[in-house]
Amino acid sequence: MATASIRDLRTSFPRVRALLARDGEIVVTDRGRAAYVLRTYSPPPADRPKNIDYFERLKAHQPHAISPARSRALDEADRGER
Repeated sequence: MATASIRDLRTSFPRVRALLARDGEIVVTDRGRAAYVLRTYSPPPADRPKNIDYFERLKAHQPHAISPARSRALDEADRGER
């Protein structure tokens, strides 16, 4: 595994980048002691989002369906004296 100091990162980054491309990982030292690990970035896989059935999610939160008679009673109560 390759190593580079913090000073190397500042002054000769192209050389450090070439080491990183070659080895894939570099240990960055701070005053002679290993302090950080520098790795190449690999983006997460671009999975397509699942098709979400929002109506099914809504029904999962409403355990009982309202009866037709109760629905009519609610409609009549909401109308009032019009």
